[in-house]
Amino acid sequence: LRSCSPGRARRTNASRRACLVARFGDIYAQERLDAETLLRTYISDTEMVQRIIYIAAVESFHAAKMAYRQFKIRVRETLSLGHSGPESLEDTVLDYIVRHEDLYDVQASVNEVIRSMNINPKISFPPEIDFIVISTLIRELCRLAFSMQTLAPPLDVAFGADGELFSETKYHRSFQSDFTAALVAYHVWPALMENDVVIVKGEAVTKR
Repeated sequence: LRSCSPGRARRTNASRRACLVARFGDIYAQERLDAETLLRTYISDTEMVQRIIYIAAVESFHAAKMAYRQFKIRVRETLSLGHSGPESLEDTVLDYIVRHEDLYDVQASVNEVIRSMNINPKISFPPEIDFIVISTLIRELCRLAFSMQTLAPPLDVAFGADGELFSETKYHRSFQSDFTAALVAYHVWPALMENDVVIVKGEAVTKR
């Protein structure tokens, strides 16, 4: 194992959190729009394009969280063999993960996301095309979500369901929304959460 700096993860938590929250905003502003432009060359239905991107975001967080848990178990098992302190084993494990996030097999998560999207009944794609065309967006989201798990507390995206009551604290309304409608027709981008508190609003379309 490579050496690690004890306590580094906790000392850098605030600065890492700020960078990761900013990166979430950057992906929304750049990679999301790039993916939308790309998808529009294959799909004319705006709602379907936006649903695909939203589901890609949610599935990316899910896959990265699962990968993080498995990665952490492996690191803990290895480091516990020679751990003697003075810092706790958990701190040592976290420090190691933060320093060696490059060991995360992001491609495995990307593949998992695409598999999940292929069987999602809410989205469809022309049969000659594969969701791999937006793998750049998926990869960046997986990397971000994995890094967000190293924070204390970790960050996650909100669960959203079609037909839920629109929340002003959780979402912005998309411009194509019916601004008098109370229910979410579908989601464009998830909200970012910390301990069930919204720290970055998502985007949703409301319709009657």
